[in-house]
Amino acid sequence: MKHVPTSLALPTPVRELVTDEIVEILEFAVQAFAQGGVALATLVEIRGGAARALGSHVVVAADGRFCGYVSGGCVEAAVAAEALLALDEGRDRTVKFGAGSPFIDIELPCGGGITIAIHIVRSVTAIVQILENLKQRRSATLRYVRATQSLNVVELVPRSGWQDDGFNTVYRPRTRIVVSGQAVEAETVAHLATASGYDVVMRAAGQYGSPECQIDPFTAIILLHHDLDREEPLLHMALQSPAFYIGALGSTRTHKRREDRLRKSGFDERDLARIKAPIGVFGPTRDASSLALSVLADLAATRLMHYA
Repeated sequence: MKHVPTSLALPTPVRELVTDEIVEILEFAVQAFAQGGVALATLVEIRGGAARALGSHVVVAADGRFCGYVSGGCVEAAVAAEALLALDEGRDRTVKFGAGSPFIDIELPCGGGITIAIHIVRSVTAIVQILENLKQRRSATLRYVRATQSLNVVELVPRSGWQDDGFNTVYRPRTRIVVSGQAVEAETVAHLATASGYDVVMRAAGQYGSPECQIDPFTAIILLHHDLDREEPLLHMALQSPAFYIGALGSTRTHKRREDRLRKSGFDERDLARIKAPIGVFGPTRDASSLALSVLADLAATRLMHYA
């Protein structure tokens, strides 16, 4: 059985933005609301495997434009069609896709199933609050209650999911990467990180104090120096910060020398354990591109481990 819209007047869903960056998605919601109405579709249940995490969004404008992802791209147009129906009817709805869904012609490649809660946005106040928190690099939680068809910013919870009668979506700031080093390694890591959508700050010795370089729990610090003396003041600052990742260039032998120096400076074993060295997930690498891939893969895995 194939599901089709009941109203021939409904627009055809058309993807407006190819992005899963949450700030861009929520900004699109605010803009679409001002232009005539918008629905926020949220992934609230996963049955088996899934390509996206709980709390992922698709935002659908009343004119059919949409952005965001709740799967690997296989159901987003169908989600948008359902959201247009909800907007047309004037009430929220919940739909299932994949395993457990009535739409037998829509299958997820992973073999699992997902449930999507579609909310007609009646006020963007809460969404604007979330955006402000993210721009200030603060985590935030948005709570959707189906019974009252409402969105509210609530106290931060550890992870996205159901709590009593509402679904909480947790938003965290985008990863900031501070890169310090010489020559081609640092430039290549910074270039690849920028292309991957990270916020990148290039810094040399003594340049950590500027506002855009404030180190918070969503910051990774990558030290690509070939000189322990030059690296040392930056590494000391990194170890005194809440950065979730600290990586340093050098062989196993070099890292042992680094650890000895740090112990003499008063750092303990817990501090030393924070340093990923030799840096990256594979090695030794013999070129800058391989090093950059190795470092960013390690950084991404560490971020997932800390903030899954």
